[in-house]
Amino acid sequence: MPFSQGPVDALLVLSFGGPEGPDEVRPFLENVVRGRGVPPERLDAVEEHYRHFGGVSPLNARNRDLIAAVRQRTDLPVYFGNRNWHPLAEDTVAQMACDGVRRALVFATSAYGGYSACRQYHEDIARARKAVGDRAPELVRLRHFFDHPAFVAANADAVRAGRATLPAAVRDRARVVFTAHSVPTAADAAAGTPSDGGHRYSRQVAEAARLVAEELGLSEWDVVWQSRSGPPQVPWLEPDIVDHLQTLVGVPAVVVAPVGFVSDHIEVIWDLDAEARQCAEELGMAFARAATAGPDPRFADMVVELVAEHTAAVAPRALSADVPSAGCTVNGLPCAADCCTPTRRPTRVPRHRDRRALPG
Repeated sequence: MPFSQGPVDALLVLSFGGPEGPDEVRPFLENVVRGRGVPPERLDAVEEHYRHFGGVSPLNARNRDLIAAVRQRTDLPVYFGNRNWHPLAEDTVAQMACDGVRRALVFATSAYGGYSACRQYHEDIARARKAVGDRAPELVRLRHFFDHPAFVAANADAVRAGRATLPAAVRDRARVVFTAHSVPTAADAAAGTPSDGGHRYSRQVAEAARLVAEELGLSEWDVVWQSRSGPPQVPWLEPDIVDHLQTLVGVPAVVVAPVGFVSDHIEVIWDLDAEARQCAEELGMAFARAATAGPDPRFADMVVELVAEHTAAVAPRALSADVPSAGCTVNGLPCAADCCTPTRRPTRVPRHRDRRALPG
């Protein structure tokens, strides 16, 4: 929706949500797939992944840590809301209205464009405001930050730290493999403008990987995908991380860097720490997984800086000259109304034969 320039009363951290106990797993999964006709047996397999980790996703805890760090850096009240689990965005926005918040900025926990990474957060905002009604505060989503210097530096240092855990004999020959959540190729193509791909998700991920690789002084690296789900006949971004590892003939070690994620959640720790690590071990390849950027203190600094672009006329910082950062910027222009709208909404539930997990 169009939004005005004006005072900012609060910040809302908006995320996907995740269960925080075994009794919450099934209701959470049912929230994720509500209205999509997913059979119960397909949720059964995913539920087992969560129970493997005690029924707790690390996502909510990581977001609360981020919120605590941001609160130490700003005088703005900071609220927390989720798409799929408590605290739900609708409840949080209702509380904001009760607290007298009239206009708030929204930090969505995704650095990128695309439907699931961006457009769906705009839908979350609209749904929450509609649920609250006329009392709802104006909510302005902050811009993409895949090429923000703090995000790039945090990811680069995470790769360095991961590489340092490898055996010294193979450390210098380790291949760095950047990974992000796969999406249907049709949904990826729907982002941006037909002429240049606009802020297409895959293009932004590739650019973030390039910037981190540049910071590390790498001449070669790979960009791959993980957590592919849905019918096998629907094309998704490839190659998959596990398939790619099997092609690295003669590579003695690998550092897998989840540049597409800002926080650990079940998909990250299952797909990478379990599946990818097991594949590397079977191939005789030393394996290290870089941390996500969210826990790095510079990430909280970046959030406050994104807020200051609106509240203190701080000039936006971006390292990419060619790949645009969309979202709500200081010039008051949000994403285009038809941006990142797929022809068919992807259902991110794994096929029964897959071992993938839902995010959260």
